[in-house]
Amino acid sequence: MADQDDIDAMFGEAGGANPAKAAPEAMEISAVYDTEVEVSVVLGTSTIRVRDLLKLGRGAIVELDRKIDDLSDIIVSGRMVGRGEVTIVEDKIAVTFREFARING
Repeated sequence: MADQDDIDAMFGEAGGANPAKAAPEAMEISAVYDTEVEVSVVLGTSTIRVRDLLKLGRGAIVELDRKIDDLSDIIVSGRMVGRGEVTIVEDKIAVTFREFARING
């Protein structure tokens, strides 16, 4: 699991370095810190025929390809960044990160 040191290392900001002396890449990445991104969690997928889709009504059940205890994919801006466990926080659905995807260039 990534902690703040791992995140800082990924973005070139180890040990509270002076931003004025930081590499240009580190200064450029700080410009996006306040940008909002869409986060989605994929519980599973299913393929059905259109004729069967049109028959679905209230209470219909569509079975997905994952088991209840399988980790779900965490997608940020269309890219899978990790996998997590679906949970409940108060009255909302949430996800606990369990695995992080490798970031390749």
